[in-house]
Amino acid sequence: MVVLVTGASGQLGQCIKHIAHKYENLTFYYADSKEADVTDKASLESVFAKIKPDCCINAAAYTAVDKAESDKENAFAINVAGAKNLAEVCVANKATLVHISTDFVFDGEKTTPYTEEDITNPQGVYGLTKRQGEEEIEKILPEHFIIRTSWLYSQFANNFMKTMLRLASERDSLGVIDDQKGTPTNAVDLADAVLKIIVSGKKAYGIYNYSNEGETSWYGFAKEIFKVNKVDIDLKPIPTTAYPTPAKRPKYSVLDKKKIKYTFDLQIDNWQDSLQPYN
Repeated sequence: MVVLVTGASGQLGQCIKHIAHKYENLTFYYADSKEADVTDKASLESVFAKIKPDCCINAAAYTAVDKAESDKENAFAINVAGAKNLAEVCVANKATLVHISTDFVFDGEKTTPYTEEDITNPQGVYGLTKRQGEEEIEKILPEHFIIRTSWLYSQFANNFMKTMLRLASERDSLGVIDDQKGTPTNAVDLADAVLKIIVSGKKAYGIYNYSNEGETSWYGFAKEIFKVNKVDIDLKPIPTTAYPTPAKRPKYSVLDKKKIKYTFDLQIDNWQDSLQPYN
């Protein structure tokens, strides 16, 4: 089976590359925005014609949450028009699409984990464009898996873990938000789950939630990062009001994973168990 990975130079794309050797029955083709620009349908058609993928993993996304508030055009182009382009090209080539989405499609007002059936209500441009991208795929391509995830980190690209460790090397103390709850997700675990879904051969298309298990705050996540990496720093919990940002974050964005675990027989690690020392 031939698998095309768009957005291959990003965090998830690099994590897929990192574990691809475990999936000998899959042939991977990695394309960054220069090789397969999701905003350029002709570019995608050319790549699909060349490699004839059975499946496409769309790891291309505009993920700069705060910047999106003032850069709506680019966020829309990548997250909405890009998703639509891929869906249309997948239809024409009889390919399945695995599309990565986000907890930001929800407003964060719940106090229990979000299921796939919960009503979406994005609070900012990033979440809105990701939801609109989902809707385009749902309209165009029946053979899709949309996977919503949260708080992605890994040894690759830019993420919260790497930011915390960099700041700790520059400062003696640090304040981190303690009143936003969610679940850190090791992007390598997400990559592995995506590939397991593909090799399962199951055609149980639709929307799924995936993150590691458990929940914490950004402060709790930072505390565990420093503990695991043996970093000594004065870490203080602060409220969201002490750190205003252009985009509003969900107060609570824990995802319910029952559907994906049951459908694909996945075992999911607790977020703390999955957090490894960074090197």
